[in-house]
Amino acid sequence: METRTNWRGHGERFVTGQHLKLDELKEEARGIGLPNQYLFKENIPNYPRPEFHVSHLKHDTDGVGLRGIRRDGGFKNLGKESLKLLWWSLSVGPEDVTAAETRLLEKTFPERTEEQVQEQRSFLGTFATSPAFKETSRLGSYRFTFPLEEVLQAYSQQFCSGGQPIMRIFRTVLYKQEVVHVVLVHSPTNQELFSEFPLLTDDPNAVCVYRDGHFIWRPEAMCETHGYELIERRDENQVELRKLFGNEVQFYVWDNVAVGLHTEEGQVLTFDPDRLRENLTFSSSKTEPSD
Repeated sequence: METRTNWRGHGERFVTGQHLKLDELKEEARGIGLPNQYLFKENIPNYPRPEFHVSHLKHDTDGVGLRGIRRDGGFKNLGKESLKLLWWSLSVGPEDVTAAETRLLEKTFPERTEEQVQEQRSFLGTFATSPAFKETSRLGSYRFTFPLEEVLQAYSQQFCSGGQPIMRIFRTVLYKQEVVHVVLVHSPTNQELFSEFPLLTDDPNAVCVYRDGHFIWRPEAMCETHGYELIERRDENQVELRKLFGNEVQFYVWDNVAVGLHTEEGQVLTFDPDRLRENLTFSSSKTEPSD
């Protein structure tokens, strides 16, 4: 595990070329004697481990960033780091949560009757409480949400000469309470430049893979604040929730997936102005800000 300070001035602990699960991350942290009040908690109430099939990406920004995006007609990296990456993250919508709940129940209780299916109350949304699921921007008041395939198609046409972008396992980053699994996307012409990073393959045990126009994400810590306990009624093929109170409520690490699109200095990933407007939402303003 290595240490660095990113361009925003935040300290990072990271492991290159791997998407570590929580147990693996704990071993890495113990190996360097890293204290972390959240990562090493052992008294976390039972919670679900679903599989999300995500078809959209989001890019959060503030007012300054928004003006730059409008001026440039798209997105570019303005950071001071030598490796220029355009940062996006997975956008998990309510329909994705509903579909993931269905998959989880079918996997957990494959012998459910139709009556048991009808009796089951929705529960997964109650646990989807980490910042990864928030509808508001984390970096300001503005969020762009694009279909994943639209972003990849634009990147292919503008940076890959129409070729298929390459996806690789870039790193796992640990902050105080946040775990980020980073996917690197680059042009086929840069194969040698990024050959040290493993390709993102369709591994059924991986935290994140790409398949059929979706990122398949298997989060191991989706709550951040654990205010409920998941109870499995195996004899009834049902899942129930127990609300927690007082000291029962726990604060734990939470994980998410970031996608970094590689560009050269000053390059812009452009979109039609209408698409930029259509895919922009405001988390704290009801009217579109002026330039």
